[in-house]
Amino acid sequence: MSVAEDNIKKFENSNCEDNNVFYQAMEEVIYSIAPLLESDDKYSRYAILDRLVVPDRVLKFKVVWMDDNQKVCVNTGYRVQFNNSLGPYKGGLRFHPTVTEGVLKFLGFEQILKNSLTGLPIGGAKGGSDFNPKGKSDFEIMKFCSAFMTELHKYIGPRIDIPAGDIGVGSREIGYLYGEYKKITSSYEGVLTGKPYMFGGSLMRPEATGYGVVYFTNTMLEIESKDSLEGKVCCVSGAGNVALHVIEKLQDIGAMAVTCSDSNGTIYDPRGVDLALLKELKLEKRLSLEGYLLTHPESKFFPAYQYEEDSHAVWDIPCYAAFPCATQNELTEKDAQNLISNGCVSVTEGANMPCTREATDIFLSHNICFGPAKAANAGGVVVSEFEMSQNASMTKWSYEKVDEKLKEIMQQICTRIALTAKDYGVEGNYVDGANIAGFKKVADAMIAEGI
Repeated sequence: MSVAEDNIKKFENSNCEDNNVFYQAMEEVIYSIAPLLESDDKYSRYAILDRLVVPDRVLKFKVVWMDDNQKVCVNTGYRVQFNNSLGPYKGGLRFHPTVTEGVLKFLGFEQILKNSLTGLPIGGAKGGSDFNPKGKSDFEIMKFCSAFMTELHKYIGPRIDIPAGDIGVGSREIGYLYGEYKKITSSYEGVLTGKPYMFGGSLMRPEATGYGVVYFTNTMLEIESKDSLEGKVCCVSGAGNVALHVIEKLQDIGAMAVTCSDSNGTIYDPRGVDLALLKELKLEKRLSLEGYLLTHPESKFFPAYQYEEDSHAVWDIPCYAAFPCATQNELTEKDAQNLISNGCVSVTEGANMPCTREATDIFLSHNICFGPAKAANAGGVVVSEFEMSQNASMTKWSYEKVDEKLKEIMQQICTRIALTAKDYGVEGNYVDGANIAGFKKVADAMIAEGI
C-alpha cells in the first residue's frame, strides 16, 4: 500500500455527510504530498499529517437576535481555528444557509495551505453562521452581526485570530461586526480585515481576490509558454465579488469575458458582458441576472433548471480560459469534457474548490493549465495581511502600492509552486506543486516548535 493510500485509509472515518467536502480536500492534499512524505520520514515521525487535519479547536455558539417584526431568531455561529504555526489564525466569515461545521473545516483546512503559499506570517481558520443575509433589512443584519460578535469577540484578537469577509459578509457586515467589537472591548485595533476604508480598511480589498486570480493565470500561462489572456475569450461563473472583479481585470488587460452566472442561470453576451450593468444588478439592486436581458436583449440567458445537475451552460461555451468563481464543486466531469472539446487551454479556480475531483483529474490528464484555488485565489488574504500591516503601523498605502505588491506576490506564488512541482517530478502540475509547497512550510514550522 502506498503512503497516500495508507493515510487515506486512516482518515476514512472523516468522510461522514457533514465532512464530505473536507474529506475531498484532505484526500487531494494527501495524494499530492506523497512524494514529499516518501522523500523524508520526519513528517511521519512527527505525525504532521495526523496533527494537521485536526483543528486546534472548533468553536460553536448560539446567536440570538431580533428581526424587524420583533420576532426572536436563533442561528448557529462557528469559528474553526485550524493552525497557527506560521502566525495568528486568519480566514473569512461566511453567512449562508449552507454553512455547517464540515464546510468550515474544509475551508479552514484549505486556508492553512493558501496562507502558507503567500509567504506571509498568517495561520489558517474559517468561521461563519447559517444566517442568510438575503432578504434581510440593514437593521436586521446589524442586529445579527452585533449578536454574532458578542460571542465571537471572546476568541479573536490582532495577535490571536483576525477574521475577514467571505460569502454573505462584505464591507457592510464587517463594519457592523467591527463596530460591535469596539463597543465591547473599547479597543481600536485591526481585529478584522475587509473593513470600510474610513476606519482602517485597505484600498483594493474588494478587488483583491479577483485581480489576483487573473495575475496568477497570466503568470501560469507565461511559465507554460502559452498565449497571454489579452484578446482571448474567457468564461466566468458566479456573479459575486470574486467573479465581478475577475471580469473587471480581464477587461482591463484586453481579454473578453462573455459569461457570468447566478443560482437562476447563465448570461452569455458574445460582445463581452456589461460590467457596469452587472454591478448594478448584483451589488446595488441584488436582482437576478435575468434582468440583464432588459438592457441587452441580444444577449442570451440560460435558465439553470434547463440543465442537468452535472452540466452547466456557462461551461458549454467555447473559450480560451475558464474561471469558476461561484462555489465548491460547481464544475463537474461533464463540464470539464465540454470545456476541453471547445478548445479551452486554461482553467483557474476563483472560488474555493469549485472543480470536482473528477473534473480536476480530466484537466490534468489533458495538460490543461490548471490553477488550484488555494494558490490562485490567495489575493484576498494577501491584501488582508496588507491591511493588518497598515493597521499595526497606523499608515495608509496607495492603491498603486497595494496593486503592485499584490501582483508581485501572486507571481511569486505561481512561480514557487511551478518550481516545487518540477523539483518533485510532477512538472506542470500546479495542484501537486501548491499542496507540497504549502504543506512543507507549515509542517517544518510545526516540527520546529515541538509538540
